[in-house]
Amino acid sequence: MTAQTEDLWIRNFHPAPDAAVRLVCFPHAGGSASFYFPVSRALAPGADVFVAQYPGRQDRRTEPVVTDIGELADRIADDLAARADDRPIVLFGHSMGALVAFEVAHRLRARGAGPASLVVSGRRAPHLYRDDAVHRRSDDGLVAELKDLSGTDAGLLGDDEILRMILPAIRGDYRAVETYRLADGTAPLDCPVLALVGDSDPRVDVDEVRGWERHTTADFALAVLPGGHFYLVQEQAAVLAALRERIAALPASPLPVAG
Repeated sequence: MTAQTEDLWIRNFHPAPDAAVRLVCFPHAGGSASFYFPVSRALAPGADVFVAQYPGRQDRRTEPVVTDIGELADRIADDLAARADDRPIVLFGHSMGALVAFEVAHRLRARGAGPASLVVSGRRAPHLYRDDAVHRRSDDGLVAELKDLSGTDAGLLGDDEILRMILPAIRGDYRAVETYRLADGTAPLDCPVLALVGDSDPRVDVDEVRGWERHTTADFALAVLPGGHFYLVQEQAAVLAALRERIAALPASPLPVAG
């Protein structure tokens, strides 16, 4: 692993090279790698947790935002392939991150190194579309959407200077999500899929999330947890338990219960 590779697309907050499994996490629209720092801390050293860092935020804030899910998936899959080893890999994405994880899964499978499991959260199945145009709204309209989802700290939403810094990345991410279309002829994955959703998510309903079942020929499970779009913040313990269960089900990859 080179410093250049580490500094660009992937963060490894708590390196665990001796762990039997790798978990790769993908942030939501406007999100950054640091969102998954608590997940990394909780699961290490039982899992080697990697987190994608998209351009246009935090230490990559001066880079152009990538507004295409496929391009993001291409770059991240290339990075993961460069650091591949013989350990199984589990992909976990929330909201926009679910789509990126799904597309990365297909790219890894095409290389003969598909994931052992895919966990998606807070996102309708990839074949389901809505005529949304949040990325075309004014800045005020975009901020209103963020407040509805409660995904950004209210204090940040009231700080004009910080908003000017983060809105371009958020707008670009929304464009990537809203213009995404599943490629014709995309075959189902052959790994188990777990889909998670909050029971009061204002943008995604349970039936839409259940639609992920058609995208795997392996086992599918659906878990509905209390909360809205960012249910996984207050339900962190339940999400961690679900991830531990997924990882523990893989051959020779036990995880400690505490964390």
